Amino acid sequence: MMALPELNDDIVRSMSVGAVFSDFVSSCLLKSFVFGCSLASLEGGKINSLDFHRTADLLVTASDDDSVRLYDIASAKLLKTTYHKKHGADRICFTHHPSSVICSSKHNLDAHGECLRYLSMYDNRCLRYFKGHKERVVSLCMSPVNDGFMSGSLDHSVRMWDLRVNACQFSGILHLRGRPTVAYDQQGLVFAVAMEGGAIKLFDSRSYDKGPFDTFLVGGDTAEVCIKFSNDGKSMLLTTTNNHVYLLDAYNGEKRSGFSMDSSPNATMEATFTPDGQYVLSGSGDGNIHAWNISNEPNKVACMDSYIGVPSCLKWAPRRVMFAAAASSVLTFWIPNDAKPAPET
Repeated sequence: MMALPELNDDIVRSMSVGAVFSDFVSSCLLKSFVFGCSLASLEGGKINSLDFHRTADLLVTASDDDSVRLYDIASAKLLKTTYHKKHGADRICFTHHPSSVICSSKHNLDAHGECLRYLSMYDNRCLRYFKGHKERVVSLCMSPVNDGFMSGSLDHSVRMWDLRVNACQFSGILHLRGRPTVAYDQQGLVFAVAMEGGAIKLFDSRSYDKGPFDTFLVGGDTAEVCIKFSNDGKSMLLTTTNNHVYLLDAYNGEKRSGFSMDSSPNATMEATFTPDGQYVLSGSGDGNIHAWNISNEPNKVACMDSYIGVPSCLKWAPRRVMFAAAASSVLTFWIPNDAKPAPET
């Protein structure tokens, strides 16, 4: 697998499936079409979320079958599977340690209130429970600079946590409208909270108790699914429940572009930046993965068949020419294939 060079349109167009993992496939395969059937037809524990480690070649997934799976992306191998039947596995993200993750619960929230867990993948232990949210966590992110992390919940709150303390302090609770989604910028100095109605609030991580220092209004009265900063901090991506992807200037909130994806019943899509911030990729209800060059005026450079149906999870690896896409119980790793670039559409 290639380390990250300077990306260009040809490399992005050449991306193709290099490995496939599912509950029904014991090994990774070079091309998805060798199955002789659509991978979207395979059933199993739907993958709810995935995350790459910032510095190690690792990826973790959380699925509806209550499993957490750890992968080595350099060798395309499944390293470990753990099951969490009591609490389930919904949102997940790495901590700074490559064998530790934060995972949100799907089950028994009313009975135990243990909405988040700090897990060791090394020995399958829960290092700490976090109590506070009364409903399901729908957004989760780790600070890039310290042991802090944030969660957004359907209980209309955002909470700031510390891995070393199992309770959220009162000053670390933001009460908001609708379904909140959260993200840190890459320096950990600023975090964004997007909420129902298209409002995005920016906070200083060191003094968030003073309220937002800026607020942007984007889109309409729909719920936001995901918000992300580019690595250079210049842009933000906002994905909504009505399948719109907005590219925003992170400094003034100006909408640089908007992409409308095909809808799919009971499915939401995810969009991602490449590490250099020059490209955006998004899943779509048509079963394709679309890519745009955003270095100047956004220009579509590729439309790639996902082979797995509607990709609900999509992220580019921080240190590799590689991205991961998941739909239903199937996970795919995408790498450059210089022999067969995808045509521009």
